Amino acid sequence: MAMFRSHGWTAAVLLLAIAMASALVCASALGAIPRDEFGSRLDTRRAATGFFRTSRAEGRWWLVDPNGHLFLSIGVNLVTLTGPAATQEDRSAYRETMLSQYGGETEWARETVARLRKWGFNTIGDGSDRVLREQRIPYTINLRCSAVWPREEEGEFADVFDPRFERAVRRHVEQRCRGLAENRWLLGYFTDGELPWGETDVPGQTLLARFLGLADDAPGRRMLLQFLATRHLNIRELNAVWGTNYDSFDEIGRVPQVGSRIPEPDIEAFEREVAREYFRVVHDAIRAVDRNHLILGPRFSGGVPRPVLEATGDYVDAVSLAVRGDAPPEDTLREIHRVTGRPVIIAEFGAGDSESSMQISSAAQAGILQDRAEHYEEFVSSAFTLPMVVGVNWFSYADRWELDRLGRERVRTGLVGRYDEPHYTLVEAVTRVNRGLYERLASQNQQPTD
Repeated sequence: MAMFRSHGWTAAVLLLAIAMASALVCASALGAIPRDEFGSRLDTRRAATGFFRTSRAEGRWWLVDPNGHLFLSIGVNLVTLTGPAATQEDRSAYRETMLSQYGGETEWARETVARLRKWGFNTIGDGSDRVLREQRIPYTINLRCSAVWPREEEGEFADVFDPRFERAVRRHVEQRCRGLAENRWLLGYFTDGELPWGETDVPGQTLLARFLGLADDAPGRRMLLQFLATRHLNIRELNAVWGTNYDSFDEIGRVPQVGSRIPEPDIEAFEREVAREYFRVVHDAIRAVDRNHLILGPRFSGGVPRPVLEATGDYVDAVSLAVRGDAPPEDTLREIHRVTGRPVIIAEFGAGDSESSMQISSAAQAGILQDRAEHYEEFVSSAFTLPMVVGVNWFSYADRWELDRLGRERVRTGLVGRYDEPHYTLVEAVTRVNRGLYERLASQNQQPTD
């Protein structure tokens, strides 16, 4: 009986091998590149670590899946049952409608992932529901580490030099990452959303200015004064450079100095110090509980200060950027790669319309969807021609509508509408682009070789 089972097992393996070989031959004959369970290139092979990692091959960056196959991530953000509407009542109604339609959270998750796979997506992006992680599809998690720090006003940057910040981040990360260290489907962690790094966010609001405004006993302000004292040796030298007349370093930022000028080198050097401490804290907190998965850094937005990029060092495995424009910012992406030496994930891009669907004709709606379809095709195709880009994430799965004071819909951004109906013009373009990605790269002489 044991021998019979062994022979049966051998026969099954042989049949499986023949089937896989046949699939490869057929796929090759059709000009298609076969995919594995993760959505990776089945025709490639690298060292398999059991987890996602980054690698260079034939002049570009790739992700490598747990099986050792080359992978590029095409994801969707906000795949969620919390609802796309502006009010809590509408969000609750959306959730109830979806649960009634699908029969439960697990059923909704299974059908939604199957739909996304059919459309050529291979990653569940930021802001998505936890239940989707059980559906055997790669996913990312945003740890939102800075949320542990209480903010008195919007745009305030956490005091990363305060020992309480590091302790709080470690507790937060340990809780969020519990049980994930051995998960093969987790691609990696974003550490935060879009943080206020400096004047790229609010003119005049540099990190140096923000930390000067902290309380006298705040570790961040004490660190800044020590930094300035070391940098300028004495208060007379600082006064000469800044155009001020302080009697001591303790007066900086406390005594008004009309016409003073803070030199750019001081601003940039302190940005680098703040960023280095932030990246160290979040890196060490993650690696204390999970040494296997990629650290994708915070989701930068717009222009990223060069000193902040320089501070990433070995603390991140990839750099993440949310894009608001119509096209991938090629110059910015190249600069990020040049400074950090890391691949880049476009953590968010999208295209929404600002017209009310209640107020425009069917023909106008069709035109808007066609524009969004063309935007998707042009953006994704352009992004992956850049050798440092290893992933893109569309915003969002369902239309995210806001209401103006007259109660009209203002913004739609999704692949599906408020009743879960696909926007077919958009979905057809998305499917064509997603499912032909590896073939296009191969035709552009970017096919990897082993």
